[in-house]
Amino acid sequence: MSDVTIQRLLEGRYPDPDGGGALHVPTRAVVVADSLAGDEAELVRRLELGRSFAVVSDSVTHEVLARRVERALGAIGPIRSLVLPGVPHADEMTAELVGRETAHVDALVAVGSGTITDLTKYAAARAGKPCAAFGTAPSMNGYTSPSAAITINGLKKSVPAVAPAGVFLDLGVLAAAPVRLIRAGLGDSLCRSTAQADWLLAHLLRGEPYREAPFALLAPDEPGLLAEPEALVRGDRAAVARLARTLVLSGFGMAICGGSYPASQGEHLISHYADMLGSPDWPPSFHGEQVGVATLAMARLQEQILGGPPPQIGPTRGDESALVRHFGPTLGPACWRELARKGLDAAAAKVLTERLADEWEQIRGRIRTVKRSAAGLRATLERAGAPVTPEALGWSHAFFRDAVLRAREIRSRWTFLDLAADAGQLDAFVAAL
Repeated sequence: MSDVTIQRLLEGRYPDPDGGGALHVPTRAVVVADSLAGDEAELVRRLELGRSFAVVSDSVTHEVLARRVERALGAIGPIRSLVLPGVPHADEMTAELVGRETAHVDALVAVGSGTITDLTKYAAARAGKPCAAFGTAPSMNGYTSPSAAITINGLKKSVPAVAPAGVFLDLGVLAAAPVRLIRAGLGDSLCRSTAQADWLLAHLLRGEPYREAPFALLAPDEPGLLAEPEALVRGDRAAVARLARTLVLSGFGMAICGGSYPASQGEHLISHYADMLGSPDWPPSFHGEQVGVATLAMARLQEQILGGPPPQIGPTRGDESALVRHFGPTLGPACWRELARKGLDAAAAKVLTERLADEWEQIRGRIRTVKRSAAGLRATLERAGAPVTPEALGWSHAFFRDAVLRAREIRSRWTFLDLAADAGQLDAFVAAL
């Protein structure tokens, strides 16, 4: 069903569940196949992106797939091979390097997964150039997204980028990816539940815009994805194909909504906090692994609040000097600006408290219809052998508690973390983690 859904989206024929005609996405081609060997040049040629290309990879993905793509694209025109050294980071400095090194080509082609794709999409956007992407792992949902997670001046942000004109996923390559990357893709997918609950809460309580469309796209594949995590880590191609479709459709959901709202809420704030303030001495962990662990915490918090009486909200606590002391002189003021944008004064808090008192049964009943249980999500991750605790990521439990407590301060997105904090419940929740 999802293959048909992808095609209908590409053709502009998928009816919008929220009304308003058919949905449209900026990506023009998506190919998920058992093998793309020998087809790479034709796939890119059809996109009509130009005659010269920069193929962006790192030392690992160059050997896995980029070298093959470079040879194939050489039949179209001149190729600039850009192999980023070491373990690249998706930050502004590296994006500027990609921009400089690809200044004289018509289009960029990413060959990698999250970091390489985000850097390429962001560099292409800054240069006003098109791009395409060949995935090397089913590890994240950004392949078809028009945004990129980039660290700018130490603050990790979701920034506008170029949605790839074409996304090409070779199941032979994806199924052979390191099993941790496959588990990471599962973790990045499981947050659908907590992200939707957070976004729906902001809509029902604060009147923020919300759409059902991105979640309708994911609904057909989610039960099967959760039912067979063992098949995923065995590299079963049917299971990997289901995960790949889920990741593609999640990216399309972000494109449809014009932002990362349907796929990135409280659980991603916790993960981003760790990216920003975690120790460089910790063992490296993948984005989806972090999101999976953070999703379990968010699912528990949501269940605790939804299982109780209507929260009574007070004014948002915090001040700029305290944030500067915690986050430092560069990040602190930026975090204060983000927190201030969503903070509640006494009058706004009173309005929300009254709304909760009047509408709590309807609000929590509606949110419960989109949630999956924390226990069920944990069982899925455990069956896949994925991390379910901060210690499994190499984080201290004290740091994780701090991340859950303070992640809401890094971004203006309003989630259950904010509801809990403004209701005086977050400290106790964190202490019990």
